[in-house]
Amino acid sequence: MKQFSRRQFLKAAGVAAVAPLIVPARTIGRGGGVAPSERIIMAGIGIRGRGTHDLTWMMREKDVQFVAICDIRKDRRLAVKEMIDKQYGTTDCAMYSNVHEFLAARPDVDAVLSATSDRWHALMSIYVMRAGKDIYSEKPSCMTIAEGRAVIETAQQYGRIYQTGTQRLSEPNHVFCIEMARSGRLGKVHTAYAHIAPWDAAQMRTDWLPEEPLPPKDELDWDAWLGPCPWRPYNKAYVDGRWRGHFDFHTSCIGEWGAHTFAQAQAGIDAGDLSPIAYEYVNNESGDGMATHFANGTKMILSRGDKYWHGSCGERFDGPEGWVAAADGYAKPEASSPSLLAEYKKILADYVARTGRSLDHVRNFFDCVRSRQKTVANESVMHHSMTTVHAANICMWLKRDMKFDPATETFINDPEANRYRARAMRAPYTI
Repeated sequence: MKQFSRRQFLKAAGVAAVAPLIVPARTIGRGGGVAPSERIIMAGIGIRGRGTHDLTWMMREKDVQFVAICDIRKDRRLAVKEMIDKQYGTTDCAMYSNVHEFLAARPDVDAVLSATSDRWHALMSIYVMRAGKDIYSEKPSCMTIAEGRAVIETAQQYGRIYQTGTQRLSEPNHVFCIEMARSGRLGKVHTAYAHIAPWDAAQMRTDWLPEEPLPPKDELDWDAWLGPCPWRPYNKAYVDGRWRGHFDFHTSCIGEWGAHTFAQAQAGIDAGDLSPIAYEYVNNESGDGMATHFANGTKMILSRGDKYWHGSCGERFDGPEGWVAAADGYAKPEASSPSLLAEYKKILADYVARTGRSLDHVRNFFDCVRSRQKTVANESVMHHSMTTVHAANICMWLKRDMKFDPATETFINDPEANRYRARAMRAPYTI
């Protein structure tokens, strides 16, 4: 062995003693930081408009670190990498264009934010959970009743944590209204109202946009963009968001907001894990005014416009003791009497104490990733509210009243309606 002189030894020892002092405090968990071993390692898939909002929201959490982006669009891979690297002051964010290659290459990733367009939500959640990772999926989180059931079965089989992006289930004004209804402070709620989007129609397009020249595959993998949907020629408008209103890609005006508001309304009437048993057809283009009926006699009515609230994505609950309502943009919920709002803070505090949930939707997800408890918008809540969306759509498409059996998840004596419970999935993009 090489022998050190006393001077060399002291010099080396001095460097060793000083070196830890120049490591950033946040790297070792000081100064409000979280040590690397305690962080939830995240990746994003399909991050654009809404996904960018989610990504920014999540990166504010000190115990979360994003390390990769997977996207079939090169421009989005580069844009999201830039966002992530800027957040952490590094150049480390990895980029992938193929989801299976990404999932195989990154066993270090604990959880994934998936904000693809609607047609990919359920399938992507299934792929991610099969790879042993937890998932936060944007809404609407399935295209059919069968897809929703498959998400439940996958989460259960692989023991994964699932949260869908129905964030109003965690927002104080909506939680207050849900708790007012659920706790009996309005008496036995007889009617809930749920907002549906004021654009598009329940009946969607089945034609194709004109074919345009296909971009290079490295810039956009068109086959993967289509995913499980039937093939059609490329048109840039689809990629830019004009897939809405097309049957292959969308869940109509009912699903656009109903993916949020049906879950909100069903939570207040203790039907988060249930679906209606009957749907009444209404002769208009949107489903406005459709009454859905639960087995306990409670009604949920689909409503377009501002008849029961102002703002967007509202819900309202009516009982013999009065009504409460909330929507986006409210400073406080509205109620039939100011006295119903008197215990606003107490009701929220009681909810947090009873459930242990944060009034922050992504924080609830991360808390559950750690605790392995169910999230507020777990796979069952997603599936049953989306089953209501799909059944209401089918009612509008077939233009007749329908009866539904929640136990078997089938329409009663209606083979035509039952054919809409699933859609063919184009290989290799299958469950």
